[in-house]
Amino acid sequence: MIRLLKTWGPAIALLALAVGLWELAARAGWVEDYLLPAPSEVARALVEDRDLLLEDAWVTGQEVLLGFALALVAGVAIAVALHLSTLARRTVYPLVIASQAVPIVVIAPILVIWFGFGMTPKLIVIGLICFFPIAVNTLDGLRAVDPAQQKMLRTLGAGRWALLRRLELPAALPYLFSGAKVAVAVAVIGAVFGELVGSDAGLGHAIQVGMAQLLTARVFAAVLLLSVMAIALFGLISLAERRAVPWARRREAAT
Repeated sequence: MIRLLKTWGPAIALLALAVGLWELAARAGWVEDYLLPAPSEVARALVEDRDLLLEDAWVTGQEVLLGFALALVAGVAIAVALHLSTLARRTVYPLVIASQAVPIVVIAPILVIWFGFGMTPKLIVIGLICFFPIAVNTLDGLRAVDPAQQKMLRTLGAGRWALLRRLELPAALPYLFSGAKVAVAVAVIGAVFGELVGSDAGLGHAIQVGMAQLLTARVFAAVLLLSVMAIALFGLISLAERRAVPWARRREAAT
């Protein structure tokens, strides 16, 4: 308990102070309600509109999880391919980097025209945003293996695939999880952006409708749910990292 207080106490105290000042400013009339509703109004919107918001959160959550899963598979596969093939590294890696230079604001409307208002364009948007940090971090991890360890395994008769499976992939796991934590946070942003471009459900759609109707408290409630979703997913990835890479945690504790 004491450890949790030391870890999260300052952040919780700062958040409580910010919310208190926000409530005070809203109650004092320093800003109009339709511009910045009080936290108590946001809480009321969470309760009164819970059925609508939870239904939209379910839609967005499915998009985030499926899009992140696709990005994870694609990112790891691309990283392994680039690591194993010098030709692929010279030809494909520049294209991977260039894919991040194309604005999503340009791609998303085209995807909606091609695939309609269903889940497919949202998954593609999330995948495009998320696969890059996973691929780059995993590739860095694969290439960061100690050459002496590689040489030792080769002297023991390990082939290329055995080297990848037994040494390089385990060594790359901390890098993979670092990229995954970045990706899962921006996955929420990708899902909302895809919904804003074209959707009839989801928290992004709820934000769009709320802004059009000046239901600012509902908009803030939807944003709060998105923040909770991102924090929860980040926490799940961190928990998985502790389970899958215990040696990295012990190394951090030692330093």
